[in-house]
Formats: sequence, C-alpha cells, structure tokens
Amino acid sequence: MEEREYLEYIEERQLVADYMKRLYDRNLTTASGGNISMRIDDEKFCITPSGLDKGNLSADVIAIVGFDGTNLTPLLKLSIETEMHRAILLARPDINAVVHAHPVYASSFATAMPCQINTTLNAETYYVLGDVANVPYRLMGTTELAQIVAEHIKDHNALLMENHGAVAVGTELLTAFDRIELLERAALMTLITQNIKESRGLSAEQIAEIKEMRGY
Repeated sequence: MEEREYLEYIEERQLVADYMKRLYDRNLTTASGGNISMRIDDEKFCITPSGLDKGNLSADVIAIVGFDGTNLTPLLKLSIETEMHRAILLARPDINAVVHAHPVYASSFATAMPCQINTTLNAETYYVLGDVANVPYRLMGTTELAQIVAEHIKDHNALLMENHGAVAVGTELLTAFDRIELLERAALMTLITQNIKESRGLSAEQIAEIKEMRGY
C-alpha cells in the first residue's frame, strides 16, 4: 500500500476508532483488550491495531486487511484476533461489523458452559440478542479459535468464548455495539434476579412471538 493510500477510507476507520473509544468509556473493555472490525467492501475490512491505547485511537492507526489475510497497512501492527474477525466476516456476509470485548459480567459467565446468561428476562434484550452461544476454549489469537468462533457465529449474533470474553456482530457498528452492551446488561440482570423471589423470564409463547417478530 502506497503512502497516499493511508489516507483512504478515513471515514470508515474513524468510525471504528470512535466505537472503540465508546467501548472503553463504557467499561466494556480495557486499554489493551478487545478489538473492533468493519467490512469496507467485498475485498477488505478495517480493524483496531495491537499495542495501542484502545481508549485513544485515531483513523490513521486503524489497520486495513484484505480478506485474503494480507495486511494492506504494513506499518501498522495487526490485532492478535485479526484472523478471528476475518473468519467471522467471511462466515457471515450479511453482517458488516464485529465487536470483541471483555465485559466483566458477561466474561464471568464465559467461565461456565452451557451459557447461563438469561436473555429472556427482558423482551427487548431477547429481540436484539436472541440466544447466546458458548464457544469452547481455544487459545486466543489462534487459527483454531477463529475457526470455531466462525462456526458458532453462523446462527448466533452474540457469543461467549470460554475463559476469554464476548463477541457480537451486526449489519452496522451500532448494532454490534448495542448487542455487546445488552449482553453485559443481561449478564448483570441474570445475577441480580437470582436473588429476587419469583423472578421469571418470558414464557415459551412470548419467546415464540418475539422470534416471529425477528423473522424466524
């Protein structure tokens, strides 16, 4: 990639940087943790870099990667989870954004399988998230993790990676961000309602109604 090309896709890269800061400001990740990617077109996507403060990124440090795995911004160090983002975007051509983070409550639930987060405690949460899947543990940054996440994401919009963190996807960054935020709130609600007598989630009939609204 020539020097002038670093100036390309500034709008898309700035959007990714802005949402990464938003993720950090909402305490959904740490300064060194988490990553966000967004599809640019059929040939490439952009992704947050490795080794930089996630709460203070700018467009020029957001990397651009080809769907063949080529780093089109070779002066930028790619995120350790770039292969996972690439695999997700390839597995789900209907989505354009991926958010991976380590929110405290949701990540706590990622230590247990099967998933114990109850997304049916709130109708909006279930409508936006649906059911959350568990992904069995694989070492972070590996091809094995990328492959198993891509397989699970085919029929889910939010995942918990065992002893790791969470992933949410969407047709746009706002949708993916909303899902990771709702996942964290659902985890917190699950913990809180465990101590509320007679607390209950949606009935099977109510869940079916929401699934119908979602087009299932």
